[in-house]
Amino acid sequence: MSGSDGGGLMSSAGLVRYFDAEDQNTIRIDPRTIVATGVMFGLLMLVLNAMIV
Repeated sequence: MSGSDGGGLMSSAGLVRYFDAEDQNTIRIDPRTIVATGVMFGLLMLVLNAMIV
């Protein structure tokens, strides 16, 4: 019973350390760029849908 209690915390700590590490080779994208791309894609879909109907 006590063996299953600590297992989750230990594995979570490893994941936090893994995701917390900053890598210099990662692609960095500004969140505003993602939102703007989503809005533009949505508008494009609306325009294309209006052209078909």
